[in-house]
Formats: sequence, structure tokens, C-alpha cells
Amino acid sequence: MKLNNTIRSIISTVFSILLLFACVKLASAIAGGKAKPETVYNKVVQNVYVDTVKNTTINLQIKATGNIQAKRKIELYAEVQGIFLSGMKAFKEGQNYSIGSTLIQLDQSEYQASLVAARSNFFSLLTSAMPDLLLDYPNEAGKWQTYLKGFDINKTAPVLPSMNSEQEKYYISNKGIINTYYTIKNMEERLSKYHILAPFNGVLTEALVSEGALVRAGQKLGEFIDPSVYELELAINESYKDLLKIGNTVKLYNLDKSKSYTGKVVRVNSVIDASTQSIQAYIELLGKDLNEGMYLAAELQGREEKEVYEISRKLLIDNKAIYAVKDSTLILQEVNPIYFTEETAILKGIPDGTLILNKAVPGAHSGMLVKIANK
Repeated sequence: MKLNNTIRSIISTVFSILLLFACVKLASAIAGGKAKPETVYNKVVQNVYVDTVKNTTINLQIKATGNIQAKRKIELYAEVQGIFLSGMKAFKEGQNYSIGSTLIQLDQSEYQASLVAARSNFFSLLTSAMPDLLLDYPNEAGKWQTYLKGFDINKTAPVLPSMNSEQEKYYISNKGIINTYYTIKNMEERLSKYHILAPFNGVLTEALVSEGALVRAGQKLGEFIDPSVYELELAINESYKDLLKIGNTVKLYNLDKSKSYTGKVVRVNSVIDASTQSIQAYIELLGKDLNEGMYLAAELQGREEKEVYEISRKLLIDNKAIYAVKDSTLILQEVNPIYFTEETAILKGIPDGTLILNKAVPGAHSGMLVKIANK
């Protein structure tokens, strides 16, 4: 009985192990039978529009723009202090003045009184020196007497008589006459600063003070220009500087090309701007309907450039490359821009037959898959 129970227990254990093994094998078979699905990637192909490059010869029209400035322009500054006096004309923008007329008059009465006092002191100094001159230098005394007779303390001090000997010069200098004379001449020069005259026929373009105002030394008073002659500064690519020889004529236009002008190259800067590789040229022009700050465009007849191609500036990458299509893929094609207009660029270095984008593609990059679309 006991033996039967033992055999029954062994059989039950073996059966359980076999059943577990069979379950494991079945689970493995089921797992192996389910294949892992493959990941499918959809390749995005961008439609693009292209042009086929055909290099040609282009006769370049060099264009440049700028604002004209008066060739003769002065900024008015006060060198002395005083009250701004009213004049024959109001000191206002747009006021015309003829050469030699008064632009600015400051109250000089106080300083003028000091100058008259200095002249009076100088006259007394000469008078006190005359007795010794008559005694020690009788041959030279006559010219000094004549100088004294012509001296007027209310007028500009005349030039001192010439001194013919070292002894006479030492005597006059020792009396302080020479030093006092040049002090007076310095004061007379300063007195002229109270009165500013128009150096040429012109117009006041800026007025910063009005009559009755206290003007201080160093204060800017306004700006005065000659409206008959203007200059236009142009920046031209260094490679075309041979077109800017002094004396060459230049055609100029206003914004809407309703008016044209003829200018002349008067100066060319010898220094090239390192950042833009351009050179500055200055065009002189005349015209009654020209105004300070007016915007003008200049057209220079350029030269023929062979084996070049023109594209939109929007298609240039860093001003040195463009996108081309090769084997349905975008590639960067290096180019050599030789001239820029406002909207286009003239390029060298693109082989004939190259397919290039004629319209910018958002997110374009080298290696991008593309498909050429029909126009």
C-alpha cells in the first residue's frame, strides 16, 4: 500500500514537469511565429522650378545713388559772447544773403569801449616817448610825429613806422610800444568776430538763435550754403574705378526719372573701403531746381562682361553660391558675383547647361531630394 502511494507521487511529479515543458515550448512557438513589422519611411521630394544656364555677354549699366550736398557749406559758430541784434533781414531758414552782407551782428559796445581805452593808452605811451626820440634819434623822430598825428583812437590802429636801426628798435620795444600795439591789433581782430558777413551768395538752411538771445562763445548759430553748386558722393565697385576718371560726365536722374541732370567727376578717393571694396567718387552738378539732401541716381556706361549670367539676388547664398540641381538632388554651386543691381546679381563661374533654382525653396539644403516641376 505504501509502495503504491510512492509510485503514484513520482508519476504525478513527472507529469507536472512534462506539462510545464510543453507549455514553454508552445509559448516560444507562438512568439516566434509573429514577425516584427518593418518601419516604412516616406521620402519627401520637393518640387522645384529651374532655369538652364546659358552664359552670355552683358553690357553693364553701372548705377549708384546718393544725396546731394552743397559744395560750399559753412557752419556758423560764435567766437565771442554778446546779445544777438536784429539786422536788415530776419535770421531765419530760407533767408537769402548776398556776399558781404551781414549775417549776424552781436552787441559789441562793451568790448569796443575797452578797445578805445586801449588805443588811448597806446597814444599816451607814444606821446611820452616823443621827447626822448627828438633828443636821441632826431632823424627818426619825424616819422613818429607823423604817426601820432594820423592816430585816431576811434579807428583801426595804423601800421607802426619802419625802424631803421637796432638802437631805435630797442628803444621803442623797451618803452612797451610794440607789445601794446600788437595787443590792440589782437583786440581789433576779436572785435570783428561780433560781426559775421556772408562769405558768398547763399541761403541760410539752419537758424538756431533769434534776435535778443544771449549768444555764448562756441555756440552754433546756424548753417549757410551756396545753392548754386552741389556734389553727389557715389560708392562704386573698385573694379570699375576706371570709369570714374576726373572730368568724365555722368548722367543723373531724380527718383521718378522726370528730370535729368549732367554732372562731372571732380574728385576720386584713392582709398578703397575694406568692407565693401568700393571707392568714393564725387560728382559736381549745377541746377536751379536742386536742393540740399535731394536723392539722385547716377548711371555710368560700363563695359561688356563676357560669359556671365544674371539671377535674382534672393537666390544667392552668402553672396558666393547658388543652389543647382544634379541627379534630383540640390547641391551648392560656388559662383563669382562681379556686379550687383538693386534686384539682380551678375555671376561668373557657372558652366553652361547647369540647372539652377529660379525660385527660392524654403528649408533648402545641400543633399535635399527634389523633382523638377513643369513651369
